[in-house]
Amino acid sequence: MIVVGNCESWPGIETTARHLQQGAHGLDALVPGLSLVEAEAKVRSVGYGGWPNLLGEMEFDASVMNGTTRDYGAVAAVPMTLEVTRLARAVLENLPHTMLVGEGARRYADELGLARDPVLLEHSKEVWWRKLEDVMTPEQKDAFPNTDLAPLTRAITDPEKVRDTTVFLCKDSRNNICTATSTSGWAWKYPGRVGDSPIPGAGFYADSRYGGAACTHTGEMTMRCSTARTVVLAMKLGMSLDDALRLAVTELQELKSGYTGGVVIHAIDAAGHHRVINVGCEEDIIYWIWTPQLGKPVKQQALKAEDLLTGRVEALS
Repeated sequence: MIVVGNCESWPGIETTARHLQQGAHGLDALVPGLSLVEAEAKVRSVGYGGWPNLLGEMEFDASVMNGTTRDYGAVAAVPMTLEVTRLARAVLENLPHTMLVGEGARRYADELGLARDPVLLEHSKEVWWRKLEDVMTPEQKDAFPNTDLAPLTRAITDPEKVRDTTVFLCKDSRNNICTATSTSGWAWKYPGRVGDSPIPGAGFYADSRYGGAACTHTGEMTMRCSTARTVVLAMKLGMSLDDALRLAVTELQELKSGYTGGVVIHAIDAAGHHRVINVGCEEDIIYWIWTPQLGKPVKQQALKAEDLLTGRVEALS
């Protein structure tokens, strides 16, 4: 089975489903699918279609995790690189480290022969500068980029301030549970900002004995609560998938200070059940699900946290 967060992830879902149908290992199925999402300019929160930071530069984050071994690889704030999920897997497989960031990650991409990609769409560049012009004073414009950027992180509050991630979770034919994440990060972020997508336990976690989880939207919250790890650990301690998610949701809702917003938790258990929970996002959250029984990927709507907490949910099938 595969659960795919972000309804814009259509470029890679069928590829991943086909690999799983053919018996591929979970990571061998997830990475090719996510690479197609990263290359698609129509997907506006990942890869080529993503949004830049405040300096107009693209920085990408990604991770992969094998729940059977609990090995993972991650990269963060990587410049000039679209195939960051592939790069994260290379970190897992080839290095004694688990995470590379920034120019170090790009150096390793060079060693692997990954192209130095043109990563900023002309449309993204135009929108980026237009947003900055709307909030900067004449003095700031004249000095840019040699001006304080911190005040601008709160000044740009339009709907295109994307905080989304593409997450793929799967249970393969050999019962390996794996996760993969990729994102261009928070649009108009302060340069160097890293969200939860490459952080194990926050943006993703997998243990094939119990389940897997991955999160999207406000990573500043899931990093504080170790949300993905909470879900999996709760199942390890004997909770059902729904009860594990209730615990994770409650922890997120307890946060009252700092930057808060919506979170989406995607989770599967070792039996192959899944839930996707919308915690405080005003918009409806749509995701993709595929199983051999379904035959093709289908869209579903995430369950609202309030319905989960009050028990207004259908039984897991």
